[in-house]
Amino acid sequence: MHRSDEAPELPGLRWRATLSLLKRLPQGALSRGFGRLADAPIPPALRPAVLGAFARAVGADVSEAELPLDAYPTLNRFFTRKLKPGARSWPMDPALVASPVDGAVGQLGIVREGRLIQAKGRLYEVGQLLEDEAAAARYEGGAFITLYLSPKDYHRIHAPVAGEIREARHVPGALLPVNAAAVAHLPDLFARNERLMAHVDGPLGRVAVVAVGAYNVGRISAAFDAGWNAAPGASAWVTNRRGMRSAAKSYDPPVRVERGDEIMTFHLGSTVVLVFEPGRVELLSSIPPGDPVRLGMPIARARG
Repeated sequence: MHRSDEAPELPGLRWRATLSLLKRLPQGALSRGFGRLADAPIPPALRPAVLGAFARAVGADVSEAELPLDAYPTLNRFFTRKLKPGARSWPMDPALVASPVDGAVGQLGIVREGRLIQAKGRLYEVGQLLEDEAAAARYEGGAFITLYLSPKDYHRIHAPVAGEIREARHVPGALLPVNAAAVAHLPDLFARNERLMAHVDGPLGRVAVVAVGAYNVGRISAAFDAGWNAAPGASAWVTNRRGMRSAAKSYDPPVRVERGDEIMTFHLGSTVVLVFEPGRVELLSSIPPGDPVRLGMPIARARG
């Protein structure tokens, strides 16, 4: 059973002061400001130097990028770069569930009493994460895993399983950081931040793929529904727009996705939470918290 009486491992005083300040600032407006900077055109002659410096600073592997650096007109376009063909592979075994992203394992485990683990001594409600209180019953006893994407990572999100998207939801919210210090210090962080989610129904039941936005740009686009990204006066993403309200969408006919299909993109980094129905999958013991994962790497196996 989850322990809710454990004392959280709090970050240092400087981080706590920083996070306290960020909670009081207009996170959406600041993130949109960062977004405008990330969209600023870079002169072609300067792109290799500017983007190369950014890549070195964050540790991004430019050799895996689909295009040369001078082909990316803005920082955002480089950040949302595709990979070269063959840069990642998917397991041949159809019983394996693969990571939908490059990143690092956060917490993982089983949904108990409707709650997931955010960090030591910090639990949060699956119903609040999905903005669906009925989900507390649907996912009780099911597996979950949190995957954190840092600025160096590839930032497109792919389907971890094959199936059909019949329902999706956008939930506006805060845009607080989701790094280790914030996860340890801020209660209900993933259920407070803005998020875009798709529910994939298939042989493994329903799998919730939740993309959690964060400070610095905070945009998430939907590849499974390109029309959702467009609105008068807005650019091609769903989240971090002024005046947005929570919105659920249903698809009839459903959107078919194969394992490995691109379904969403982070425009600067954040976190993905996967939640599975009970009895469907067993998380692999070879992926403890803190370990890196790559797109297509096995993270769970189907039961039965």
